[in-house]
Amino acid sequence: MQGRTHNCGQLRLENAGEKVTLVGWFENIRKVSKNLGFVILRDFYGTTQIVVETEDLMEQFSAINTESTIEVTGTVRERSSKNPKLATGDIEVVPETVKVLGKCQYQELPFQINRSKEADENTRLKYRYLDLRNPEVKSKIVLRSKIVADLRSAMVAHDFMEITTPILTCSSPEGARDYLVPARKHPGKFYALPQAPQQFKQLLMASGFDRYFQIAPCFRDEDARADRSPGEFYQLEDVFAVLEDVLPPIFAKYGIYHEASTAPFKRIPYREAMEKYGSDKPDLRISLLVQDATEALADCGFEPFAGKTVKAVVAPDFKGTRKQIDKMCAEVEVISGQKAYWFKMDENGELAGGIAKFLQEKKDAVIEALGLKNGDFVALSAGTLGAAQKTAGVIRKLVGTSFDGYMKKECYEFCWVVDFPMYEIGEESGELEFCHNPFSMPQGGVEALENQDPLEILAYQYDLVCNGIELSSGAVRNHDPEIMVKAFELVGLGEEDVKAKFPAMYNAFCYGAPPHAGIAPGVDRMVMLIAGEDSIREIIPFPMNKNAQDVMMGAPAEVDEKQLREVHIKISAPEKQ
Repeated sequence: MQGRTHNCGQLRLENAGEKVTLVGWFENIRKVSKNLGFVILRDFYGTTQIVVETEDLMEQFSAINTESTIEVTGTVRERSSKNPKLATGDIEVVPETVKVLGKCQYQELPFQINRSKEADENTRLKYRYLDLRNPEVKSKIVLRSKIVADLRSAMVAHDFMEITTPILTCSSPEGARDYLVPARKHPGKFYALPQAPQQFKQLLMASGFDRYFQIAPCFRDEDARADRSPGEFYQLEDVFAVLEDVLPPIFAKYGIYHEASTAPFKRIPYREAMEKYGSDKPDLRISLLVQDATEALADCGFEPFAGKTVKAVVAPDFKGTRKQIDKMCAEVEVISGQKAYWFKMDENGELAGGIAKFLQEKKDAVIEALGLKNGDFVALSAGTLGAAQKTAGVIRKLVGTSFDGYMKKECYEFCWVVDFPMYEIGEESGELEFCHNPFSMPQGGVEALENQDPLEILAYQYDLVCNGIELSSGAVRNHDPEIMVKAFELVGLGEEDVKAKFPAMYNAFCYGAPPHAGIAPGVDRMVMLIAGEDSIREIIPFPMNKNAQDVMMGAPAEVDEKQLREVHIKISAPEKQ
């Protein structure tokens, strides 16, 4: 702030006796008498206590609205009652003059600045410029800046070159909806904001830039989640082998936990991850595993298990109550859309509770199959293989996080999930679709594409997971136009379709492109994990809300007819009922 000699977090005991000028926000005043009061002045760097000792200055300070920007000139002195919790807690400033530089025109704020995180989220986002004055909120943005700076330094130290790719590009089928931008000079045509710099980074590889990275903005029109912000997010583009060297020091330096996995990280094939953890984003802090119970339970006489795949999660020495079990089962159904079932083995070795009455005739077989001991709790899922696995994964996570003894919370557990299927049957379309990334290299190349069941083909794809959150997604890229065309043919797109949708990449690959690989860590998710936040919006300076609205700027917004005519667009609004 202009005009100051020091900031509000800078003065120390050695400054006692100096005449200083501070500029900051008027946080509050504690009035002791008509000629004694204590003012807290706050700026970006901290707070300083101002001690008012004259009636005239008390009147001036009392007339100032909270959060006004003021300039205070005075003398630094040692505090008689020090505050060791503050960096400036050894000193105070006795003012000679006070001047309002920016008046807050409102008597009442939408929320108390230092308690803004307790306010409604939409209110916080509408007044984000006030929310960011909260030191706790501000610190996450500062943390993000430092992490990004360190990531850049680490990548450069590994001989990677930072290159910026275009923001306006063409629409291509990459998994999510595009944000489209009408082209004024080309009526009826549109640019798209990039969902990821996928094609550009492969084109750079084809050009010989084999060690490239980028802090890349990515734009996807998709619904928000706690770990995903609608609209825009950022990825660090680099190569797989470097991450185990780059990321652990970042987490160690800035993370709220002081323990993290060391390289090499555990590598888990996709199908093993689904079978053992019920998720392709396993949280390895949880000690529980998923077991297959189909053979032991499918024909036990319990109708929901008949002819289904049955999965079990066994929690040893379980102390939960019936009320807690019922709550957990209800949450499983909300999250997965599938029911959870349960029983337990009591202290006498008997199966009790839940569906135990259906298991009595097979008691010994069930105990042997699941390796049960007295005090064990068993939660179960049933359905198709995929549904049973995913529901068991939800069960594992909820039991691990809701009950004591099954989770090592204060650490970062990294792992790689590898060998993803190349294809899957789409849940909505019922047709064969790419499972992960259409530009990945299939394991086995053309021969696999021509001779194997598509659902059995694996891809050279990998995800980096930390504490159950996908941090990065990457692959060995397809650099061979013949393999590329064949891979797309299996999902119903011929060579001409590939040329039309990905012309630059197809043509580049026809000029001797080298083999290449890459990965894209999500910077926002990484910072969220390091900061210990549950919502990604806490570490983004100006995030959208859950409905993809910027309530501070009023976006999206209507534009006038002249602007629409310039880009050759006419709005056809649905008739009001």
